[in-house]
Amino acid sequence: MSRSPDTSSGRAQVLGAEISYEAAGQGQLLVLIHAGIADCRMWDEQFDAIAHHFRVIRYDLRGVGRSSMPAGAFSHHDDLKGLLKFLNLERAHVVGLSMGGSVAIDFALTYPEMVDKLVLAAVLGPPPFSQGLRDGWSAAEAAFETEGLSEVNEIEMQMWVDGPARAPGDVDPEVRAFVAAMNIDVLRREEESEGAPETLDPPAATRLADIAAPTLVIVGTGDQPDVLTYCGKLATEIPNARLELITDVAHMVNMEASDRFTELVVNFVAGKL
Repeated sequence: MSRSPDTSSGRAQVLGAEISYEAAGQGQLLVLIHAGIADCRMWDEQFDAIAHHFRVIRYDLRGVGRSSMPAGAFSHHDDLKGLLKFLNLERAHVVGLSMGGSVAIDFALTYPEMVDKLVLAAVLGPPPFSQGLRDGWSAAEAAFETEGLSEVNEIEMQMWVDGPARAPGDVDPEVRAFVAAMNIDVLRREEESEGAPETLDPPAATRLADIAAPTLVIVGTGDQPDVLTYCGKLATEIPNARLELITDVAHMVNMEASDRFTELVVNFVAGKL
Protein backbone atom coordinates (compact mmCIF):
# COMPACT_ATOMS: atom_id res chain seq x y z
CA MET A 1 0.00 0.00 0.00
CA SER A 2 1.48 3.37 -1.04
CA ARG A 3 2.00 6.17 1.46
CA SER A 4 -0.56 8.95 1.48
CA PRO A 5 1.03 12.05 -0.09
CA ASP A 6 -0.27 14.33 2.67
CA THR A 7 1.26 12.44 5.63
CA SER A 8 2.46 14.75 8.39
CA SER A 9 3.77 14.32 11.90
CA GLY A 10 4.37 16.44 14.96
CA ARG A 11 4.52 16.74 18.73
CA ALA A 12 1.49 18.16 20.52
CA GLN A 13 1.76 19.97 23.86
CA VAL A 14 -0.93 18.21 25.91
CA LEU A 15 -1.46 18.68 29.65
CA GLY A 16 2.23 18.98 30.43
CA ALA A 17 3.37 16.21 28.07
CA GLU A 18 4.56 16.07 24.48
CA ILE A 19 2.42 13.64 22.49
CA SER A 20 3.90 12.40 19.21
CA TYR A 21 1.43 11.89 16.38
CA GLU A 22 1.17 11.20 12.66
CA ALA A 23 -1.71 12.14 10.36
CA ALA A 24 -2.70 11.38 6.77
CA GLY A 25 -5.66 11.32 4.40
CA GLN A 26 -8.80 13.39 3.98
CA GLY A 27 -12.42 13.21 5.06
CA GLN A 28 -13.95 11.84 8.25
CA LEU A 29 -11.48 11.67 11.14
CA LEU A 30 -10.42 8.30 12.57
CA VAL A 31 -8.01 7.93 15.52
CA LEU A 32 -5.96 4.77 16.21
CA ILE A 33 -4.92 3.99 19.82
CA HIS A 34 -2.25 1.33 20.30
CA ALA A 35 -1.96 -1.61 22.72
CA GLY A 36 -0.03 -1.53 25.97
CA ILE A 37 2.67 -3.85 24.62
CA ALA A 38 3.29 -1.69 21.56
CA ASP A 39 3.51 1.84 20.25
CA CYS A 40 1.78 3.52 17.31
CA ARG A 41 3.91 1.57 14.81
CA MET A 42 1.63 -1.42 15.42
CA TRP A 43 -0.79 0.33 13.05
CA ASP A 44 1.65 0.37 10.11
CA GLU A 45 -0.58 -1.89 7.99
CA GLN A 46 -3.75 0.07 8.80
CA PHE A 47 -2.43 3.63 8.70
CA ASP A 48 -1.86 4.03 4.96
CA ALA A 49 -4.76 1.78 4.00
CA ILE A 50 -7.26 3.76 6.08
CA ALA A 51 -5.79 7.07 4.83
CA HIS A 52 -7.12 6.17 1.38
CA HIS A 53 -10.65 6.42 2.83
CA PHE A 54 -10.54 8.80 5.81
CA ARG A 55 -8.41 11.29 7.68
CA VAL A 56 -6.43 9.09 10.10
CA ILE A 57 -4.33 9.95 13.15
CA ARG A 58 -2.16 7.59 15.16
CA TYR A 59 -0.19 8.62 18.22
CA ASP A 60 2.06 7.31 20.98
CA LEU A 61 0.37 7.27 24.35
CA ARG A 62 2.04 9.31 27.09
CA GLY A 63 5.27 7.60 28.16
CA VAL A 64 5.47 5.37 25.08
CA GLY A 65 7.48 5.68 21.87
CA ARG A 66 8.28 9.31 21.14
CA SER A 67 5.81 10.75 23.68
CA SER A 68 7.06 12.10 27.01
CA MET A 69 6.03 11.10 30.54
CA PRO A 70 6.24 13.93 33.07
CA ALA A 71 5.87 13.01 36.72
CA GLY A 72 2.41 13.17 38.24
CA ALA A 73 -1.15 12.01 37.69
CA PHE A 74 -2.75 11.92 34.24
CA SER A 75 -5.44 10.12 32.27
CA HIS A 76 -5.02 8.77 28.75
CA HIS A 77 -8.55 9.78 27.75
CA ASP A 78 -7.87 13.40 28.75
CA ASP A 79 -4.67 13.24 26.71
CA LEU A 80 -6.70 12.18 23.67
CA LYS A 81 -9.07 15.12 24.15
CA GLY A 82 -6.06 17.40 24.47
CA LEU A 83 -4.49 16.04 21.30
CA LEU A 84 -7.67 16.61 19.29
CA LYS A 85 -8.06 20.11 20.68
CA PHE A 86 -4.41 20.87 19.85
CA LEU A 87 -5.17 19.86 16.27
CA ASN A 88 -8.44 21.88 16.25
CA LEU A 89 -10.53 18.73 15.81
CA GLU A 90 -13.95 18.28 17.41
CA ARG A 91 -15.08 14.70 16.70
CA ALA A 92 -13.60 11.40 15.58
CA HIS A 93 -14.21 7.74 15.02
CA VAL A 94 -12.03 6.04 17.63
CA VAL A 95 -10.29 2.67 17.20
CA GLY A 96 -8.44 1.11 20.14
CA LEU A 97 -6.84 -2.28 20.70
CA SER A 98 -6.23 -3.85 24.13
CA MET A 99 -5.26 -1.03 26.51
CA GLY A 100 -6.00 1.34 23.63
CA GLY A 101 -9.54 -0.04 23.62
CA SER A 102 -9.87 0.73 27.32
CA VAL A 103 -8.72 4.29 26.61
CA ALA A 104 -11.32 4.54 23.83
CA ILE A 105 -14.06 3.37 26.20
CA ASP A 106 -13.07 5.91 28.86
CA PHE A 107 -12.96 8.63 26.19
CA ALA A 108 -16.42 7.71 24.88
CA LEU A 109 -17.89 7.80 28.39
CA THR A 110 -16.22 11.07 29.38
CA TYR A 111 -16.54 12.97 26.10
CA PRO A 112 -19.47 11.38 24.21
CA GLU A 113 -19.92 14.51 22.11
CA MET A 114 -16.47 13.90 20.57
CA VAL A 115 -17.08 10.31 19.41
CA ASP A 116 -18.81 9.23 16.20
CA LYS A 117 -18.18 5.47 16.11
CA LEU A 118 -16.09 3.13 18.25
CA VAL A 119 -14.03 0.10 17.29
CA LEU A 120 -12.89 -1.89 20.32
CA ALA A 121 -10.44 -4.73 19.63
CA ALA A 122 -9.09 -7.36 22.03
CA VAL A 123 -9.99 -5.42 25.19
CA LEU A 124 -9.16 -6.98 28.56
CA GLY A 125 -11.62 -6.14 31.30
CA PRO A 126 -11.08 -5.59 35.02
CA PRO A 127 -10.42 -8.31 37.65
CA PRO A 128 -11.03 -11.02 38.64
CA PHE A 129 -8.66 -12.63 36.13
CA SER A 130 -8.26 -16.27 35.17
CA GLN A 131 -5.59 -18.47 36.73
CA GLY A 132 -3.82 -18.56 33.40
CA LEU A 133 -3.34 -14.79 33.27
CA ARG A 134 -2.37 -14.61 36.92
CA ASP A 135 0.23 -17.33 36.40
CA GLY A 136 1.64 -15.46 33.42
CA TRP A 137 1.95 -12.19 35.31
CA SER A 138 3.53 -14.01 38.27
CA ALA A 139 6.09 -15.58 35.93
CA ALA A 140 6.87 -12.17 34.43
CA GLU A 141 7.32 -10.64 37.88
CA ALA A 142 9.65 -13.45 38.94
CA ALA A 143 11.63 -13.14 35.70
CA PHE A 144 12.08 -9.41 36.28
CA GLU A 145 13.73 -10.14 39.63
CA THR A 146 16.01 -12.91 38.37
CA GLU A 147 16.54 -12.67 34.62
CA GLY A 148 15.70 -9.15 33.50
CA LEU A 149 13.54 -7.44 30.92
CA SER A 150 14.38 -9.73 28.00
CA GLU A 151 12.82 -12.70 29.75
CA VAL A 152 9.84 -10.61 30.86
CA ASN A 153 9.38 -9.60 27.24
CA GLU A 154 9.44 -13.22 26.08
CA ILE A 155 6.83 -14.22 28.66
CA GLU A 156 4.59 -11.37 27.50
CA MET A 157 5.05 -12.46 23.86
CA GLN A 158 3.92 -15.96 24.85
CA MET A 159 0.89 -14.60 26.68
CA TRP A 160 -0.28 -12.09 24.11
CA VAL A 161 1.25 -12.68 20.68
CA ASP A 162 1.28 -16.49 20.78
CA GLY A 163 -1.84 -16.80 22.91
CA PRO A 164 -2.77 -19.73 25.14
CA ALA A 165 -3.09 -22.34 22.38
CA ARG A 166 -0.03 -21.74 20.16
CA ALA A 167 3.71 -22.17 20.35
CA PRO A 168 6.06 -19.36 19.26
CA GLY A 169 6.76 -21.17 16.01
CA ASP A 170 3.08 -21.05 15.10
CA VAL A 171 3.14 -17.25 14.79
CA ASP A 172 4.37 -15.15 11.87
CA PRO A 173 7.99 -14.51 12.92
CA GLU A 174 7.97 -10.95 11.58
CA VAL A 175 4.89 -10.04 13.62
CA ARG A 176 6.33 -11.64 16.75
CA ALA A 177 9.71 -9.92 16.38
CA PHE A 178 8.10 -6.54 15.69
CA VAL A 179 5.87 -6.68 18.77
CA ALA A 180 8.81 -7.86 20.89
CA ALA A 181 10.89 -4.90 19.68
CA MET A 182 8.12 -2.46 20.56
CA ASN A 183 7.39 -4.05 23.92
CA ILE A 184 10.99 -4.09 25.15
CA ASP A 185 11.00 -0.31 24.65
CA VAL A 186 7.73 -0.08 26.62
CA LEU A 187 9.21 -2.14 29.46
CA ARG A 188 12.33 0.02 29.61
CA ARG A 189 10.28 3.21 29.72
CA GLU A 190 8.05 1.78 32.47
CA GLU A 191 11.09 1.24 34.68
CA GLU A 192 11.84 4.96 34.56
CA SER A 193 8.29 6.30 34.63
CA GLU A 194 7.12 8.68 37.35
CA GLY A 195 3.67 9.11 35.85
CA ALA A 196 0.53 7.90 37.61
CA PRO A 197 -2.25 6.89 35.21
CA GLU A 198 -5.84 7.28 36.37
CA THR A 199 -9.00 5.64 35.04
CA LEU A 200 -12.66 6.37 35.53
CA ASP A 201 -14.52 6.32 38.83
CA PRO A 202 -16.96 4.60 38.80
CA PRO A 203 -15.20 2.11 36.50
CA ALA A 204 -16.04 1.93 32.82
CA ALA A 205 -16.98 -1.75 33.08
CA THR A 206 -20.00 -0.79 35.21
CA ARG A 207 -21.14 1.90 32.74
CA LEU A 208 -21.06 0.20 29.35
CA ALA A 209 -24.78 0.78 28.84
CA ASP A 210 -24.05 4.53 28.83
CA ILE A 211 -21.95 4.35 25.64
CA ALA A 212 -23.99 6.02 22.92
CA ALA A 213 -21.66 5.57 19.94
CA PRO A 214 -22.28 2.71 17.49
CA THR A 215 -19.61 0.15 18.35
CA LEU A 216 -17.80 -2.67 16.58
CA VAL A 217 -16.03 -5.20 18.81
CA ILE A 218 -13.28 -7.31 17.19
CA VAL A 219 -11.43 -10.20 18.83
CA GLY A 220 -9.29 -13.12 17.68
CA THR A 221 -10.46 -16.60 18.60
CA GLY A 222 -6.92 -17.47 19.76
CA ASP A 223 -6.80 -14.66 22.33
CA GLN A 224 -6.81 -15.16 26.09
CA PRO A 225 -10.17 -16.45 27.41
CA ASP A 226 -10.48 -13.38 29.63
CA VAL A 227 -10.33 -11.14 26.56
CA LEU A 228 -12.87 -13.22 24.66
CA THR A 229 -15.23 -13.07 27.63
CA TYR A 230 -14.93 -9.31 28.08
CA CYS A 231 -15.34 -8.62 24.37
CA GLY A 232 -18.56 -10.62 24.54
CA LYS A 233 -19.65 -8.44 27.47
CA LEU A 234 -18.87 -5.28 25.49
CA ALA A 235 -20.94 -6.49 22.53
CA THR A 236 -23.83 -7.41 24.83
CA GLU A 237 -23.93 -4.42 27.18
CA ILE A 238 -23.09 -1.54 24.83
CA PRO A 239 -26.50 -0.71 23.35
CA ASN A 240 -25.58 -0.41 19.66
CA ALA A 241 -22.72 -2.90 19.34
CA ARG A 242 -21.84 -5.94 17.28
CA LEU A 243 -19.13 -8.58 17.63
CA GLU A 244 -16.79 -9.83 14.91
CA LEU A 245 -14.56 -12.86 15.54
CA ILE A 246 -11.41 -13.40 13.50
CA THR A 247 -10.27 -16.99 13.56
CA ASP A 248 -6.78 -18.38 14.18
CA VAL A 249 -5.22 -15.17 15.55
CA ALA A 250 -4.49 -14.02 19.08
CA HIS A 251 -4.29 -10.65 20.83
CA MET A 252 -2.57 -8.56 18.14
CA VAL A 253 -5.44 -9.17 15.77
CA ASN A 254 -4.79 -6.13 13.58
CA MET A 255 -1.23 -7.30 12.84
CA GLU A 256 -1.97 -10.98 12.25
CA ALA A 257 -5.09 -10.39 10.16
CA SER A 258 -4.31 -6.92 8.83
CA ASP A 259 -6.42 -7.03 5.65
CA ARG A 260 -9.51 -8.39 7.41
CA PHE A 261 -9.14 -5.94 10.30
CA THR A 262 -8.81 -2.97 7.96
CA GLU A 263 -11.77 -4.13 5.89
CA LEU A 264 -13.95 -4.37 9.00
CA VAL A 265 -12.94 -0.93 10.27
CA VAL A 266 -13.37 0.84 6.91
CA ASN A 267 -16.73 -0.78 6.19
CA PHE A 268 -18.04 -0.12 9.69
CA VAL A 269 -17.08 3.55 9.67
CA ALA A 270 -18.48 3.95 6.15
CA GLY A 271 -21.81 2.44 7.23
CA LYS A 272 -21.42 -0.69 5.07
CA LEU A 273 -21.30 -3.17 7.93
